[in-house]
Amino acid sequence: MTHLYLKAVHIIFIVTWFAGLFYMPRLFVYIVESHGKPEPEKSALLRQLNMMASRLWYGITWPSAIITLGMGTAMLVNQPEWLHQGFMHIKLTLVFFLYLYHFSLQILLNQLKKGVIRYTSQQLRFWNEVATLFLISIVFLIVLKNSLSMIWGLLGLLGVTALIITGMALYKRLRNK
Repeated sequence: MTHLYLKAVHIIFIVTWFAGLFYMPRLFVYIVESHGKPEPEKSALLRQLNMMASRLWYGITWPSAIITLGMGTAMLVNQPEWLHQGFMHIKLTLVFFLYLYHFSLQILLNQLKKGVIRYTSQQLRFWNEVATLFLISIVFLIVLKNSLSMIWGLLGLLGVTALIITGMALYKRLRNK
């Protein structure tokens, strides 16, 4: 029964963590685009967007990432036999890279707060989709477990990536008209 409570809390905080991972890069896009606005609009937008980003990041995203990690670890301690299954090794590898993605957003936030812009809004729009690819990969892996073919899984991921890139290109065309 303990496992089910751990799993429920884990899922709740995965959802809130991903909410932050989905919205932070979007705020970064707006921050970068605000730098091109004339004063006083630029200063007002930057002040508001930086405040929103800080509150989301430190009030929701970081705490959710920590609790997600804690609950995931507790579930593995509670059921260590999962560590002997191949799908779990792949999942933990994906989660490791997801945390690296999370840390990359921290670095971007720190840079943008200092007014350092290293990426275009288009590049940040693409970076915004990385969390989606992680979510899709991890959910399919957990639901299908060992019945998921590595080849079909990779082909599916490539297909979703192609759809996202196509969608972004179409959106850019529509936005520029």
